[in-house]
Amino acid sequence: MATFFLLIIYLAFISLGLPDSLLGAAWPVMQLDYKVPLETAGLLSMTIAAGTIVSSLASGTVLKRFGTGKVTLVSCIMTAGALLGFAVSPSLVWLLICAIPLGLGGGSVDAGLNNYVAAHYKAHHMSWLHCFWGVGATLGPIIMAQFISGQNFWRQGYLTVAGIQFALVVILFITLPLWNRVASNSKVPSSEEPEDSKGQADEESSENNKPLQIKGVKLALFSFLFYCGVEATMGLWGSSFLVNVKELPAAVAAQWVSLFYAGITIGRFVTGFITFKMSNRVLIRGGQITALVGAALLFLPLPTGFSLAGFMIVGLGLAPIYPCMLHETPVRFGKKHSQTIMGYQMAVAYTGSTFMPPLLGFLASYSTIGIFPFFIGASAAAMFLFSEKLNGFLKRKDFLNERKSNSTAF
Repeated sequence: MATFFLLIIYLAFISLGLPDSLLGAAWPVMQLDYKVPLETAGLLSMTIAAGTIVSSLASGTVLKRFGTGKVTLVSCIMTAGALLGFAVSPSLVWLLICAIPLGLGGGSVDAGLNNYVAAHYKAHHMSWLHCFWGVGATLGPIIMAQFISGQNFWRQGYLTVAGIQFALVVILFITLPLWNRVASNSKVPSSEEPEDSKGQADEESSENNKPLQIKGVKLALFSFLFYCGVEATMGLWGSSFLVNVKELPAAVAAQWVSLFYAGITIGRFVTGFITFKMSNRVLIRGGQITALVGAALLFLPLPTGFSLAGFMIVGLGLAPIYPCMLHETPVRFGKKHSQTIMGYQMAVAYTGSTFMPPLLGFLASYSTIGIFPFFIGASAAAMFLFSEKLNGFLKRKDFLNERKSNSTAF
């Protein structure tokens, strides 16, 4: 039953990824339909992400009161209704109104399902869970491309995805009684707890009354900020960059952006197996370097085909970073404050998704969308620098702890 129910959770994460990539893929034709400036997509994205931040911060209380199953069901109803609203919105004002429940519903599902899988399934399922988010994010532009090819039928694209969401609502409603039953029968074995988090990391964190005072936490928060900034900016503005700078048709551009999400999806599927052999730190560093290589292909004066490769390589690079950083939290900062710090990281991540894409839209309105690859490259470099600074601090801490242990032994 636990395995079957895990498939239901994976389906829910596919539905979580579907709407995330729709706006960026459809915006080149939506902008023409509504006759609004290019940067308006940033306002819509910011509204969605703001709702996600609010629901994520409130998710702890809501989940405790109503349970993960009910919260996931209601959240999917909200996102399905919001997508239906996008399909029929007569004006920009209505798009903004529908963006609110879209963000609120997405944040609750994200927080609830991550907590549920962390509590009741083994650690490597976290990478595969986020892999299925990538499946949804990859399918979104593919579905939209079928409707914006030739004619501006983007509304039918939103309507199709809304129908998929409502189908999931039916499945979640039927399986609602299983949530508590599976939770009571499946527990993560104690061997799944990070061993490094049980020792000196806990001792150090216990000396700090406030999690933000733990050394290295702020560096981790900045890493999350720039990671989500890169991911959200690629998804929202990638299609506009390809249409306006590379002069590709909107439908072709949407398919190219889907390769970015395909890179994330494939990368996270593979990462689920690699985590058995390689440490989180190595995977995070390798992913960041790969993302920088992909960003370089976007802004170098190379043929258009290299931009296609750049989109997929950036996606492959980003794939292991987010789930591995989440899983590394107790190892980095100790178990005592790991849950609180995890919440801070999620909130800062959503803040990056909220403000960095509109920032690019603002800058592009005063220059050109051609600054897109430079923005991506600078953000990826900042993520790498903050992460490496954190790794340096952790390496020094491990060295000092080892010296202390050796001196105590003698």
